[in-house]
Amino acid sequence: MVGASGYSGLELVRILAKHPSVEIDKVFANSSAGKEIEEVYPWFRNHLHARLESFTLEAASGSDVVFIALPSGEAMNLVPELISRGKKVIDLGGDFRLKDVSLYERFYGHRHTAVKEVANAVYGLPEWNKEQIQSASLIANPGCYPTSAIIPLAPLLKEGHIEARGISISSMSGVSGAGRSSSSDLSFVEVNNSVKAYKVGNHQHIPEINTVLESIAGTNISVTFVPHLIPITRGIYTSSYASLAPHVTTTDVMRAFRRYYESAPFVRFSETSIPEIKHVVNTNFIDIGFRLYPENNQLIILSVIDNLIKGAAGQAVQNMNLLFGYNESEGLL
Repeated sequence: MVGASGYSGLELVRILAKHPSVEIDKVFANSSAGKEIEEVYPWFRNHLHARLESFTLEAASGSDVVFIALPSGEAMNLVPELISRGKKVIDLGGDFRLKDVSLYERFYGHRHTAVKEVANAVYGLPEWNKEQIQSASLIANPGCYPTSAIIPLAPLLKEGHIEARGISISSMSGVSGAGRSSSSDLSFVEVNNSVKAYKVGNHQHIPEINTVLESIAGTNISVTFVPHLIPITRGIYTSSYASLAPHVTTTDVMRAFRRYYESAPFVRFSETSIPEIKHVVNTNFIDIGFRLYPENNQLIILSVIDNLIKGAAGQAVQNMNLLFGYNESEGLL
């Protein structure tokens, strides 16, 4: 596990330490190298004994799978050599999510140095790419905002129940989504009692949402996405607004969700309940609700996830389970 001292890394350690089919081999965190993991995260005291190390390819080569939970721009420096050594890799960052490298370089601001690996990466959204994940060498774990938006929108686009143009997505996230690095903008004083939109029009998850939905729907998609920071630790609340196709009913929407997600262990949907963040925090679930407004020809879809679990570490373990033939929900319920 590379990047074990960050928030997503913490969740990976926590989940995998309980997983009945996993032994944690190495935990790497260069900034905390030499420390016991319980020094960085006291939750593990008397429960897990692991020393954080500086990353080396040799040390990582003994593991069956390598998780990378590093800021975008760093995984591309490690993945080619890990793949060449026959390792399975699950990257929680953004380096391999976009097949169009020019989009990556535009929205992430890094020159991509592992173009070959981008072409071979599988987008790790289990609800839609299960078969590809099972045979992958490199899995690009989806972003947290895209997970919260793509899962509820995809069946409706696939079935033609909503128009592909003019979809608006407004998401609110807790501050843990920005990572563990210190920043005055994320301090308690700055965040408390406030709500702030950020990266309006140029957020790195915009092309991810667009391209994945286009690949599922088989048509061009037009999405407007605005993220907001809210004064909670974790959780994402996403509201999506789309124009209804003619004659679509509540029954049609529910039928679409059942068709694609009835056997998906972590997707919960309802035509009556309004989802709340508190019901998914510390779980790998996504809860979905919706309301039709036929008089306005509009559908409102509401979804909630824990950004650190279904939006990061939990989904990564879900992908690992599929990759190695375990039950998809192993260690996550």
